[in-house]
Amino acid sequence: MGINIELKETADYLCDYTFNFHWHNQTIDPGDKIPFQENTRYSYSEIVEALKAGDDIHIKGDVGKNFAYSMGADLRHFGGSGDAEKAGNIFVDGNIGPEAAMGMVSGSLYASGEIEEPFGNIIEVLSDIEGYRKFRSITDIACNGPGNDTLVSNEYNSSDRTLILNDGLLRGTIGARCYNPVKIIVENDTHNGTGVLMKGGTVIVHGNAGMNTGSHLYGGKVAIHGSVGEFAGAYMKAGVLAFHEAKGFIGAGMAGGSIYSKKKAKTSSPAAKVKMKGEDSALMRKLMGAGRVESMLYNKYEVEEEKEKFMEVRMRDGSIVMRRID
Repeated sequence: MGINIELKETADYLCDYTFNFHWHNQTIDPGDKIPFQENTRYSYSEIVEALKAGDDIHIKGDVGKNFAYSMGADLRHFGGSGDAEKAGNIFVDGNIGPEAAMGMVSGSLYASGEIEEPFGNIIEVLSDIEGYRKFRSITDIACNGPGNDTLVSNEYNSSDRTLILNDGLLRGTIGARCYNPVKIIVENDTHNGTGVLMKGGTVIVHGNAGMNTGSHLYGGKVAIHGSVGEFAGAYMKAGVLAFHEAKGFIGAGMAGGSIYSKKKAKTSSPAAKVKMKGEDSALMRKLMGAGRVESMLYNKYEVEEEKEKFMEVRMRDGSIVMRRID
């Protein structure tokens, strides 16, 4: 089985598992019909459910923003586990807009036209279907290996499970939802959301990273050998995020984990500066390539411990005692 759609004009949000982050934006409903269809009336949710069932989606025409967002993720916002799940394939006879496949974790994307940068969490492999370029999730290949596919560029080392991205393409959400102890090395800058929702593994970027780097981090390590944009480490729950400099506030709403910055960073509650220890310096030498002295100069941030609150209680004899408020 499968679904065939022909578009008269460019349509956004196709195959978007978040439905344009419906829980925040409310701009489209999953049951809404996709616009600009020729002789079909499929809804946004119908094509997502088809992908979840392992079916193929064939789209004739250009697709725009939010294409294949979080494809293959069993999203918690819709009652899911938050983990990766199997997905079908998408075939696009046309061009694809920027940020395609942000947060994609499984399935394959075939395109006959151009894909505009920045890419999402995808990497090109040799196509097994004539007339199409084939792309798979970076997380899928890093965690499970390329299988029968061959990378068009970049490198994968199966012996130590390391994926090296050295093709110079700008990508976002690299390593999204990574769940195995693998390593992803990026030899250039990255777009937004590097390491978002990671549970395991290590992402090392030899350049700068955009907004939301390490946001919602559940585990693993993200090391940026340059600067990070706004909202780095937001809502992290576990893991390690390290960088040279933050161009904005860090740690908003974080509930756990550790953030390291070579330059002093501005924090959002509840993140606060804590004391560096010997094991922290050793970690910076390993992750950031810092020298022994340099590693000791990093700044460490964690969730600020709630200070015990006390009130003054005046006793009958005139003395004052401090009583803790529970």
